[in-house]
Amino acid sequence: MQKLPLGIQTLRKIRQENRVYVDKTDQARRLIDQGGAFFLSRPRRFGKSLFVDTLKEIFEGNQKLFKGLCIHDHWDWSTTFPVIKIDFAGGTISSRQELDERILKILSNNAERLDVEVAQEQKIPARFEELIQKTEQRHGNPVVVLVDEYDKPILDNIALPEIATEIREGLKNFYSVLKEQDAHIRFIFMTGVSKFSKVSLFSGLNQLTDITLAPDFATICGYTQEDLEISFAEHLQGVDRDRLQQWYNGYRWQGTPVYNPYDILLFINQGRMFRNYWFETGTPSFLIRLLENNRDFLPDLEVIEVGEEVLLSFDVERINPVTLLFQTGYLTITGTSDTWGETIFTLQAPNKEVRQALNTALINGYAGLDNSQYGIKKNLVTALRTGNLEAMVQEIRRLFAAIPWRNFTNNDLPETEGYYASVLYAFFASLNAEIIPEDTTNHGQIDMTIKMRTNIYIMEIKTTDSREINHNPALEQITDRAYAQKYKGIPDIHIHEVGLVFSKAERNLIKADWLSDHPSG
Repeated sequence: MQKLPLGIQTLRKIRQENRVYVDKTDQARRLIDQGGAFFLSRPRRFGKSLFVDTLKEIFEGNQKLFKGLCIHDHWDWSTTFPVIKIDFAGGTISSRQELDERILKILSNNAERLDVEVAQEQKIPARFEELIQKTEQRHGNPVVVLVDEYDKPILDNIALPEIATEIREGLKNFYSVLKEQDAHIRFIFMTGVSKFSKVSLFSGLNQLTDITLAPDFATICGYTQEDLEISFAEHLQGVDRDRLQQWYNGYRWQGTPVYNPYDILLFINQGRMFRNYWFETGTPSFLIRLLENNRDFLPDLEVIEVGEEVLLSFDVERINPVTLLFQTGYLTITGTSDTWGETIFTLQAPNKEVRQALNTALINGYAGLDNSQYGIKKNLVTALRTGNLEAMVQEIRRLFAAIPWRNFTNNDLPETEGYYASVLYAFFASLNAEIIPEDTTNHGQIDMTIKMRTNIYIMEIKTTDSREINHNPALEQITDRAYAQKYKGIPDIHIHEVGLVFSKAERNLIKADWLSDHPSG
């Protein structure tokens, strides 16, 4: 059985140590054959660095590494090209000065590896230009430029707009050299997590072809189901394939869905236990703060429709949370439609891991709660599974009572039904319940439908200025508009119509009533 390539981002080490390698060389060859300059955005830990290294080994003509792979018999190994590799993946850059120092170090390392001398007293653009030109002269062929994690210095400082802007300008100045040196360059490939607008970062590099949403390259990073069946068959023997797909598959870029490689490798390495692997490497704390500041209510994240401009670029000065959620992998494309000649993309969480973990992070950040609320989660799951409405209401009251008072100061969040719906949605979603926010019927729109085993909960949420109330307008709306009719007649299913009324003054649930049906069969 082959060893796993866990944590290894160099093709040479994987091949020489006989580790599993999912062959991406056919995509690499097709990309190279097209020629030009390309950009690819993918979330972290998706295999971008390994693909960049694979391109490097191809251009440098290391034929032995590709024996048995798709490209081996379709490449002229007698012709090699010098490669300048620019990598910002390691470490953290926190100022423009640190960025300049890192770039100078990168240029020096490349000059040494390529056996060329570049004048040290020059500014960064001039030094980069000289490196490209002298490399071509020294090796007799035009240069290949590979840029890995091009945007990491900006993303490291995205919560500090002034610093992020300074770093962005430094990178813009650096990358603009590539356009000017086009005559000396054979091929350019740049990759990162996010794509900044051409105006803000790529104005000097407008020849880039963005393949992020190109169907032909949808699987250029990540593992397909076929990859798992072929390359990891022994490692996954006996594993429930349907469950594996539910947990880790589902990332789509207008083509075949893929798994995050990091998830699969850790799943195998750690005893094939179903848990959050990729998500635990970093939570989107900045995105949570952004959602809070923008008053974006969490049920809206379940199904989002946006245009292409929202997906593919943003500026430091105007950050759209949906853009970052998509580019960082917390949302993925589940469908497209044509509206007035414009392509509209439907976005959702890709799989169980992201959906459950993201909502846990959101409820922790949005409501100020933490993992100490495990007891509430456990009791609420039990109540939902067994149809115990009294216990469910008790846990909802405990949940809102646990939200720190500071979350209600200096903002208007508790003045809206959306806030309470947001907290409930995120909390229920973190339990892995199936939730339909704003569930449409022919009589109106249910605030939230929750499905848990043999129980369906139809919930309507209202707020009041009072500290107590005698009637329940939420339940009245459910019954008056016959919301439950949509689910009547499903065999062996309990239907619960639940009206919840929250007090703005009490910041908690003050009225809860329900009607429950017995199964139909």
